[in-house]
Amino acid sequence: MKSLLLMRHAKSDWSADHATDHDRPLNERGVRSALAMGRVLTEEGQSPHLVVTSSAVRARTTAQLAADAGQWDCEVIIDPRLYGSGADAVVQVAAETGSADRVMLVGHQPTWSILVSVLTGEQVDMKTATVAVLGFDVSEWHDLPGSSGVVERVYQPRDYLA
Repeated sequence: MKSLLLMRHAKSDWSADHATDHDRPLNERGVRSALAMGRVLTEEGQSPHLVVTSSAVRARTTAQLAADAGQWDCEVIIDPRLYGSGADAVVQVAAETGSADRVMLVGHQPTWSILVSVLTGEQVDMKTATVAVLGFDVSEWHDLPGSSGVVERVYQPRDYLA
């Protein structure tokens, strides 16, 4: 059994001075949400064994803040294919992740909502910093393409922030 955690990047700062969409940072609420989600996932026994994040600043920052707050003892890999790509490309990234049982991908809308639907047939509102935990009855990640999973749990930061 493998678990795929899909985390949408936390709230970004549209007013920040940045050259491109790729360079947009998190705002204060985004930082708080990313930290909270890292702690929550650890408390819930959902710490990833590997994190792969989009190369966008807001996604990379979300991944690192969550990993630090949750004290995850795992590698965080930056993969530019997760920025601006579709569901098929994201599935391919997941299929290449190796032997980790619980993998987190950090990326963007609308791809994350589409991906949940493609992989499970279910609809999840992937608001900023939301984590959807998808379960798959596969022994290796390379078996992910073409398989169908289930939404096991959805974590939204609004449920954990005061």
